[in-house]
Amino acid sequence: MSDGISDESADVVGVLTEQVEARFGMGMEQLKAAVAAAPAANPDATGIVKWHGLLVEAQLVLERAEDDLLAALQSQPSEVDDPTMGLVLRVNAAVTARDGRALVVRWLLDPDAPGKKDLAAERLARLRPRTGPAVQTSAPNRPAGTAAPATAWGSTGAVR
Repeated sequence: MSDGISDESADVVGVLTEQVEARFGMGMEQLKAAVAAAPAANPDATGIVKWHGLLVEAQLVLERAEDDLLAALQSQPSEVDDPTMGLVLRVNAAVTARDGRALVVRWLLDPDAPGKKDLAAERLARLRPRTGPAVQTSAPNRPAGTAAPATAWGSTGAVR
């Protein structure tokens, strides 16, 4: 856009992209490919790639909303009608979404960010997806010739 509304905000995406690339020592396309090939290899990279993608998507939505608003404002006489106010609200919501995603990317990039090195961070780490089940999900192997234990569910009589 030539009105300057989006130029500054596009810089947010550019600056964060540069920071991501500097942290991992590769371009975003290379990083995306590496994460796609082995998402569990580096959970930090996986999270950053996910949120950076959401940030880029939010920036595109914002730019479309700004373009629609600008077109509506240029075609209006002097008063702003309800549909145009709806476009204003859409732009505001898009800015909020983009800024929120930018904050998440910034937080993910900062190893010393609040919440990363305290009790809350330890609790959060425990909530991360596990690579395998926490408990055994299949019957244990029994030596050949050993019968399975009788249970109420397997018995032929009534369960009391």
